[in-house]
Amino acid sequence: MKHFKKILSGVSIIAIPLIFNSCAIVRPGQIGIKQTLGKIKGAPIVQGVKFYNPFVTKIIKINVRTVECFNILPLPTKEGLSVKTEISLLYHVKPELANDVYLKFGTNYEEVIVLSNFRATAREISARYFAKELYATERNKVEKAIADELKTHIEQYGFVVDAVLLKDIDLPDQMIQAIQDKVNAEQAVLKMDFVIEKQRKEAERKIIEAEAIKKSQNIITESLSDKLLQYNQIEMLKSLVNSPNSKIIITDGKSPQVMMSADK
Repeated sequence: MKHFKKILSGVSIIAIPLIFNSCAIVRPGQIGIKQTLGKIKGAPIVQGVKFYNPFVTKIIKINVRTVECFNILPLPTKEGLSVKTEISLLYHVKPELANDVYLKFGTNYEEVIVLSNFRATAREISARYFAKELYATERNKVEKAIADELKTHIEQYGFVVDAVLLKDIDLPDQMIQAIQDKVNAEQAVLKMDFVIEKQRKEAERKIIEAEAIKKSQNIITESLSDKLLQYNQIEMLKSLVNSPNSKIIITDGKSPQVMMSADK
């Protein structure tokens, strides 16, 4: 009995490590690929526990989450300079093509296909722009151009380009100051254009206002007929007659005029 227990204990010591070694856990964000005797067998393992024979089989795990590849690259510019640039690539592996990625590029696919194309594409695109454009005015366009061009090189192999980010561009101090001066000058021109446009609008407003006043005066003048003037004079005389003050009125029979009035 004691001998049997010793044998059972020895088997347990051997079996327990074998059980753990024959069990693979594929976590969320990973794809498991089963390789038996050098050949890919079965469908990709999405997530969970997978038991296998560790002597003839292994489980390769491919990350399908979005990952960031940070690079510090010297990028050429249109004027022939080389600027130090901090640039990042965000990408992920298409889960349904994880098998193909592993078969073509192995587990070192990031360096073999992704980063090599990314560096070459970044240099190709940056050479189309001046340093000041990379630094200030065209950064978004450069990022998009690199991402779009990179897609044409690697998406067919099972990769998705999520974004390209130009994080920092290291230019000489003199060039940075020159760029800043140019930007300030452009802003000053825009401000002056705004002031001129505002003054032009104000001048137009005054002209319109003056024309409206002139038109109003013309309408009033045209409406003053002789009969209307006589009527207004009669109304004025009525008010004078009803006034308690004494007054002297001189008239030629047509247009009476008040010359003087005095209190009683």
